[in-house]
Amino acid sequence: MKKSPELMDKIVSLCKRRGFIFQSSEIYGGINGFWDYGPYGSAMKRAVEQLWWNYMVETRENVAGLDSTIICHPKVWKASGHLDKFGDLMTDCRDCKARHRVDQMEDAAKCPNCGSNNLTPPREFNLMMKTYVGPVSDEEHVAYLRAETCQPIFVDFENVRISTRMKLPFGIAQIGKAFRNEINPRNFIFRSREFSQMEMEFFCNDEDAMKWYEYWKNERIKYYRDILGFRDEEIKIHDHETLAHYAKAALDIEFQFPFGWGELEGVHHRGTWDMSRHEEFSGESMQYFEQETGKKFFPTVIETSVGVDRTILALLCHSYDEDMAESKKEGVEEDVRVVLRLPAIVSPVQVAVLPLTKKLAEPAEKICRDLRRFFRCEFDVTGSIGKRYRRQDEIGTPFCLTYDFESVEKNSVTVRHRDSMSQDRIDVNQLKAYFEKAIYK
Repeated sequence: MKKSPELMDKIVSLCKRRGFIFQSSEIYGGINGFWDYGPYGSAMKRAVEQLWWNYMVETRENVAGLDSTIICHPKVWKASGHLDKFGDLMTDCRDCKARHRVDQMEDAAKCPNCGSNNLTPPREFNLMMKTYVGPVSDEEHVAYLRAETCQPIFVDFENVRISTRMKLPFGIAQIGKAFRNEINPRNFIFRSREFSQMEMEFFCNDEDAMKWYEYWKNERIKYYRDILGFRDEEIKIHDHETLAHYAKAALDIEFQFPFGWGELEGVHHRGTWDMSRHEEFSGESMQYFEQETGKKFFPTVIETSVGVDRTILALLCHSYDEDMAESKKEGVEEDVRVVLRLPAIVSPVQVAVLPLTKKLAEPAEKICRDLRRFFRCEFDVTGSIGKRYRRQDEIGTPFCLTYDFESVEKNSVTVRHRDSMSQDRIDVNQLKAYFEKAIYK
């Protein structure tokens, strides 16, 4: 489906209607930049995270996992530079009271909301979220919610290295929450104040760093094309022309959202800056001793960093479709069928079990219980079979299993394919093998 600006409105509506994503604290008017994942959204989110974890950690011998705390010692953020330089310039419109990031304004002298020139002078705004740890809320007890998940990886480098007995090159990966006090959260879950990241920091010798940079660049592009199924015209590489002072190379993998191209993932050559800074501020050695050469040095870091929420939004935009289906309404030949053509591996429901009538509910429910041990399944007996098909299409279910009267006699069921609308008659005893082949092909 063509990505028109109206597509975002349709996706937001679908997410609310079908239990994917809701605005946080909605009964109190909501809170800008925070979103809750509903039953189907949370199932999809876990599937996306597990898919990345399997691809980046479980199938590799040279990447280990980590799950660090959201709150770190405040010196972590002093060493990383976040307390001093992690911010944006903002300006307020004195007429309409809107607040804007200067770097996002097409004309820095004019309010994009009302067109007024009556703006406050640009001022620095730090994005770190402050809290307090301990019994007293004063400056001695200030702490910060982490702004990115990579810094704890650097801090825990030596503990991971010793416990896993890994030698360079190796990576450390983690999935977790990060927080940024964004001036202007926007575009649904694309830019939020609370979000989830999937990051991997790969530690290597400096002389091999560019080789690993190219390797991880190609691995991540392959992931989006071969695993998630994004089309070539949906993704592109943006190489950074301006680099951080410590970086040697950086790129963004961008996706074409309905509102334009936006960053999905960054791949960065971070050099030795992070490790050297944490040694400087902690007083502890962050250097690696290479037994083969007797040399001691700071590892060079290659980073891959992707947003979970942005991946989910990209999948929803990629998968949303509308086609014409035969209508059951009198006098209407066709009507619009909304369908999410999600990859089966991340669909919140992979198999829906639908008895033709309530009289057949008991044996159909047994099949659902058996399949639920291996797949994400849902049992639905309410409403006409046509309405149940439509509901499953909207939540992205790739396979609907219908238990009918013939099933009682022949121990077989009809499997309907979401995308092709074709149907197969499958023996109940062959269902597990059938779905394993179809989902994990």
